[in-house]
Amino acid sequence: MRKEDKAIVIEQLGEKIKEYAHFYIVDVTGLNSEQTSNLRRKCFEKEVKMIVVKNNLLIKALDAQEEDFAELYGALKGMTAVMFCNTANVPAKVIKEVTDKNNPIPAVKAAYAENTIYVGDNLLGTLAALKSKNELIADVIAALESPIMNVLSALENKEEAKAEEAAAE
Repeated sequence: MRKEDKAIVIEQLGEKIKEYAHFYIVDVTGLNSEQTSNLRRKCFEKEVKMIVVKNNLLIKALDAQEEDFAELYGALKGMTAVMFCNTANVPAKVIKEVTDKNNPIPAVKAAYAENTIYVGDNLLGTLAALKSKNELIADVIAALESPIMNVLSALENKEEAKAEEAAAE
């Protein structure tokens, strides 16, 4: 690959890193064409952009970012694909969906999700269970709303009981 072509690829990867809030670095070594097509189809359905990259070019694209991604560099060995997304747990769910006990590939090498770096395939369950900021806000609102709703319900029941008591007299 010519130096000019490499510079273009590095720039495009850098733009993808800025465009998407989260990305996973995934091992796709040994996937046959059917498995690769299945993975790409699932990614497309879930709005995940998957790109197979050269490790050195990805390192250079990550170096060009404002954030420090040096923790991810150790995971950049072998054949690598990057899965870009705007919802942190979607790629993990896609990977869990397409892997099985006989073939644990694709496997997560590392991930950048919810402003945190995760390294290792053993964190797939953790990544799949991640909640987005909006989901966490909704959970907090629901938790705050619940006691208020209970009080309102109790007051309504008390008033209904008074009305029934008055009607009985």
